[in-house]
Amino acid sequence: MSFLLEIRVRPNASRNKVGGTAGDPPRLVVAVQAPAVDGKANSAVIKELALAFNLRARDFTIVHGELARDKRLIVTGDKIELAKRLEELSGDPKLL
Repeated sequence: MSFLLEIRVRPNASRNKVGGTAGDPPRLVVAVQAPAVDGKANSAVIKELALAFNLRARDFTIVHGELARDKRLIVTGDKIELAKRLEELSGDPKLL
C-alpha cells in the first residue's frame, strides 16, 4: 500500500528531528543537520523519516520537490500504521 506524505524540510538544523507541522496546508517538519547541497539533505531526510516511521529508507521515494523545502514522498507500507504514526508526529494525516 502507498501513502502520500507531505513534508517541510529544515536543513542545517542544530539536530535531526521529525515532528510538528508548518505551512498551509500543514506539512510534517523534518529538521536535519545536513546542508541542502548535492542531495545531502534529501538523504538525511529519508534516513530520519525511516527511523521515525520504523521503515527502511527504500520505502520512501521523493516524487515532488527534490530541490525544494516542501516535498511530497510516496511511502510504501501499511496505510493504517503509517497514518497512526503520522498523527503521533503531526496530528494531520495525508492519505493517497
